[in-house]
Amino acid sequence: MSSQGLSVLIPVYNWPVRGLVQALLAQMPAWPGPVEILLLDDGSAAEYQAQNQPLSGLSGVQYRELAQNVGRAAIRNQLVAWARHPWLLLLDNDSSVPDADFLRRYAAALPQAPVLVGGTCYEAQPPAEASLRLRWHYGRQREQRPAARRQHDPYAQLTINNLLIRAEVFRRFGLDETLTRYGHEDTKFGWRLREARVPVVHLDNPVRHDGLEPTEVFLRKTHDAVRNLAALYRAEGLGTDSRLLQTALRLRRLGLAGAARAALHAAAPLLLRRILSPAAPDLRAFDLLKLGWLLQEL
Repeated sequence: MSSQGLSVLIPVYNWPVRGLVQALLAQMPAWPGPVEILLLDDGSAAEYQAQNQPLSGLSGVQYRELAQNVGRAAIRNQLVAWARHPWLLLLDNDSSVPDADFLRRYAAALPQAPVLVGGTCYEAQPPAEASLRLRWHYGRQREQRPAARRQHDPYAQLTINNLLIRAEVFRRFGLDETLTRYGHEDTKFGWRLREARVPVVHLDNPVRHDGLEPTEVFLRKTHDAVRNLAALYRAEGLGTDSRLLQTALRLRRLGLAGAARAALHAAAPLLLRRILSPAAPDLRAFDLLKLGWLLQEL
């Protein structure tokens, strides 16, 4: 087995991945060792499985299906167990590579650290569908960050999507499969890397997030992520580098949590109207809505 071999791991759920796979296949020659692409379907609808199954006929690509959905953490752990090579590249299925040098940039950065985070970007223009604009606006303002900014707090800025990591490092920690709801699997993973002092380097090598969720779905997933954050704090004291949790804990220390919880609950309809503004979603109102949700959980 080559010490530079790469396993690209893509969990698949209700999304066609041919474009992503073909873009990666075209870039394989830029990697200094053998490359495999592993696709594991997490209980997708039959129409998506039918679109993705033919990919198993491509050289260097393997495709499997799970009988039922196991969730974000468990499917990634299964992909890592399946992988043969010492380097792992974790990608979400609704990502796309923005140019032809994506793997080359990662290959050049291999000596820097055992964990490399490439980042995320979004289309420059807002989507035509009004229901997708909150997710796009949030991504542009909160997730599309240059590497230098992310490196100021490398563990808190770690994301499982677009993560290049040594296999032995991932297998040492793994993802917490008890987090069955959406959100904060990467928060706990980053905390464990920080605790073990595993070096993490952020790069300007983003993938584009194409799978924008409609507002209703995005709000529900965000609420689930807030619940996970509260659960991690209650069970293990994790997440204290989150500004949202820091604010909630500060209010509790000052004896103001109850009043803030009540006020934010009463203000929720107004906050939602400001968040759903078709002109420009108010992300400060979104932060307050999340704070109210978190105070209800703590």
